[in-house]
Amino acid sequence: MSEKVFSLVADISSNDPAAIAPVLRRLVSGQITATDDGFHIVAELTGESARDLNRALLSALRRAERRTRLRSQWTAGGTTQRFFDYVPKGTRVDRPG
Repeated sequence: MSEKVFSLVADISSNDPAAIAPVLRRLVSGQITATDDGFHIVAELTGESARDLNRALLSALRRAERRTRLRSQWTAGGTTQRFFDYVPKGTRVDRPG
C-alpha cells in the first residue's frame, strides 16, 4: 500500500493538557490551538491509512497521559474517515460537483 497525504482536523481533550503538549508538537506540524480542555488540530500527515495514523497519534498521546481522548477526521483522495479514540465512526466519499 502506498503512502498518502491525509488532512487532519481533530479535537484532543485530556485531564492534563500540559503533559501531552510536547508530544503533540513533536508529532504534528500544523495549526495547534489550545482549548479549555486540550487542543484543536489542523494539519497534514503522511501514512498508509487513516486508521494507522489515528492509532499512532492516540497511542503516543496516551503514553504521556492515559486519559486523553481524540475526535478526529482524516481526509485523503476525496474520502473522509471519522474516529472517536480508536473507533471508526463513519466514512464519507465526496462526490465532485
